[in-house]
Order: sequence, then C-alpha cells, then structure tokens
Amino acid sequence: MQNLKKLLYSALTLTLLMNVNLPVKSTEKEVKVYSGRHYNTDRSVYKRFSEETGIKVRLIEAAGISLIERLKREGKNSQADLILLVDAARITNAANAGLLQSVESSSLENDVPLGLKDKRKEWYALTRRVRVMVVNPKVVDVSKIKDYTDLADPSLKGKVCLRNRKSPYNQSLVANQIVNKGESKTKAWLSGMISNVSQPFFPGDISIVRAVSKKKCGVGIVNHYYVARMLAGVNGRRDALYAKRTSVITPNPAHVNISAGGVAKYATNKAEAIKLLEYLASPTGSKGLAAPTFEHPLNEVNQNPIVRDFGEFIPDVVTVEDLGSNNAMAIRMMKESGWD
Repeated sequence: MQNLKKLLYSALTLTLLMNVNLPVKSTEKEVKVYSGRHYNTDRSVYKRFSEETGIKVRLIEAAGISLIERLKREGKNSQADLILLVDAARITNAANAGLLQSVESSSLENDVPLGLKDKRKEWYALTRRVRVMVVNPKVVDVSKIKDYTDLADPSLKGKVCLRNRKSPYNQSLVANQIVNKGESKTKAWLSGMISNVSQPFFPGDISIVRAVSKKKCGVGIVNHYYVARMLAGVNGRRDALYAKRTSVITPNPAHVNISAGGVAKYATNKAEAIKLLEYLASPTGSKGLAAPTFEHPLNEVNQNPIVRDFGEFIPDVVTVEDLGSNNAMAIRMMKESGWD
C-alpha cells in the first residue's frame, strides 16, 4: 500500500512538472490598426482603450495614399484589422476599392451624425475639420472676405495663396462647391480664384499661413487646426509669431471634412476592430482624438480657447459621401482651371 502511494505521488508530481513546462497558448486579444492619422496624442487614446478592454492595439502609421496602396498590394494577406484615414475622398476611395467591410453596430449608428457615415456601414467619421480662410489684415480688406467664393474677386489679384492640387483637402473643398453651387458656377469660381494666385502653389497648409503672415499674399485656405497648432506653439515660437499676425475667417455655412475609420475587409480580429472603432467614435473617444490636435469632436465644438476664437460655424449640408463621389470631377476641374 505504501509503495502504491509513492507511485501515485511520483506520477502526480511528474504530471504537474510537465504541465508547468508546457507552452501556454496566448489568449491576449489584439487589433492591428493602419492609420493615416499622424498624431502622437492618438496613442494615449489607444492606451485608455487597452486599459478598459484588455485589447492590445498594434499601430502602423503612414500617409493615407501609401496605406491604401499597401492594402491593395497585400490583398487577402493583409494584417490590417482597422483602417483610419483623413479626408472624405480617401475613406470613400478605400471603400470603393473594396478595402473595407460593413459592420453592424448600434453604438456607431447612434454616435456618428447623419452625413458623416457610410450608408453601407463601411466607414464612420471620428473627428471633424473646418476649411477656413487665413488673412493678413494689412494686405487685404477683411470685411470683404466672408466665403470661399470671395477669393475670386478681382480686387484680390495677386493676393491669394493656395495649396497644390494634390491636397485632398482642396479636392474636397472643390467637390463641396460642385454640390453646393453646381458645375458651371464652380468652374467660374475656380477661374477667378486661380487668376488671383501669384505665388507658386504650396505643398502644405502651414506654409500658406507663413506666406500670409510675411505678406507674400493676403489670404489663403487652410484647415483650422493648422493655425491653432501654430498659435499654441506646437511648431515652435517662430510659427506662433507668424500665426499671430494673421486672422481666421470661418465661412457660415462652412465646409467640414473628417478623419474616419472602417474595418478592413480581411480583418482577422473583426470583433476587436469594431470595439475600437466604436470607442474612437464615442463621445469619449472622439473628444480624446480631437482635443489635443485642435480638431472638432463629432458632436461638439473643440473647447480650446484658441479654436473658440475662430468663431462658431455651421456645417453645410453636403455629406461626406457627396464629397467622395464628386472627387474625380473636382480634380478634373481643378486641372482645367490651372490649379497645379
């Protein structure tokens, strides 16, 4: 009997030792994010999401066009679960290219306003950006500039600065005008505005603010948060001084663009991707993304005093889908008008 006990004890001990040394299959949940948003502050939002859900976020950042081309190359072998892009045209182009899939989520439907989400439920807006005009009061009469169409006024000859045609923000602005004004009036506006441009077309919004400040031109079109970041000193003291020499004019109604997200077509962690997308589009998540970048959350205005000083705005009724569907026409008309 004693020998039997020893035998059973030895067998049990051996079994326990074997179990301790067996490799443990990982149960850690994760979501792989391909992001065209290049803000370090986004990481704090992902961190809070991970802390609340236990889902690890693996982030890959690149320019929006690069991400779309990468997804096309990878096809079914893509590791992407969630795709984040800036601008209406980019997210709608991704959907039209078959890179996203539809999702069923009452949270997303409730949290994202009409006009800022896809009818096929393939993408949802996360933050909002307003296309504003930045002016130098010492160069132009500010009282005569209230809307984008005013930049075609002959009195602004040689005083308009614009970002180049490749800018998705300008493409969406032109698409916005096509929907609001029609093709004929948009063509006339483009012709008049481009004839007022004397400087070469700029590569970015920040360079336009600098040019307006230095009186190289009197007025330009930029996204509001670029000016806000400069004023806040994010880009350094010199850019803060440049921005302080300018004024921001917010049209009413205003053209509003977005950053948005959608679940990748071949997501291997679909459930986790939907959870993260729901979190980012929620009041907490949207504000978490927008507040430090000076963007606007989905359902409220950024409360930073710098942004509030730009004035209240009323978004026009053009939907993000409208902007995307008119992107090709916008690019064609921009090219025909001489917008390089």
